[in-house]
Amino acid sequence: MAGRATPELADAAVAGGADVVEIGFPFSDPLADGPVIRRAAERALAEGMRPDACLDCLRMIRERHALPLVPMTYSSILEAYGWEEFARDAASAGASSLIVADLPVDERPDLRRVQLVAPTSTDERISLAGERTDGWLYLVTLTGTTGARDVLSPALAPLVERVRRLTEAPLYAGFGISTPAQAAAAAELADGIVVGSAAVLAAEEGPQALETYVGQLRAALA
Repeated sequence: MAGRATPELADAAVAGGADVVEIGFPFSDPLADGPVIRRAAERALAEGMRPDACLDCLRMIRERHALPLVPMTYSSILEAYGWEEFARDAASAGASSLIVADLPVDERPDLRRVQLVAPTSTDERISLAGERTDGWLYLVTLTGTTGARDVLSPALAPLVERVRRLTEAPLYAGFGISTPAQAAAAAELADGIVVGSAAVLAAEEGPQALETYVGQLRAALA
């Protein structure tokens, strides 16, 4: 989540072996997110992290790292900021792409972004998402919000099988992946994994804790 400590946390994630860093732009009503990320968004908003401050944070991270940086937010932020203006300013600040969690695939087709699909997505919408996604397709592994889970979602394997029949886009699995064992199991099915809530929890303990956690994920994938 974008905040004053985020550049140092990004350093830690990269040192631990992250290939991509997703940066949350906080929103007051994050419908896709569970309690961990909601609390992080509330803290960021209390710090004064509005879109301009988040873009400054992104810019600082870009100055330090060359790997892909992906802001994640909600469509109300872009509606208030201006769709074209946000896309332009995010790219200028160093964004490699965008994730807009609540923006349907058939809305704003000109906005370059990573598309999301879920177990509830129809084949038609999965195919469209595969055509329009920017770089990779985000697989929402369960029906629900973000958050650490005790077991890997049983919906992931059938979702991967179905999506692979419909698109050749790389598939990154997220939502509910928290332990190294879960990461390894998900990576046997998908092309990559996305870890949010568990990483935010680790980050609450400081950069070293985050680096250690990401390193454990990286070791499990290796």
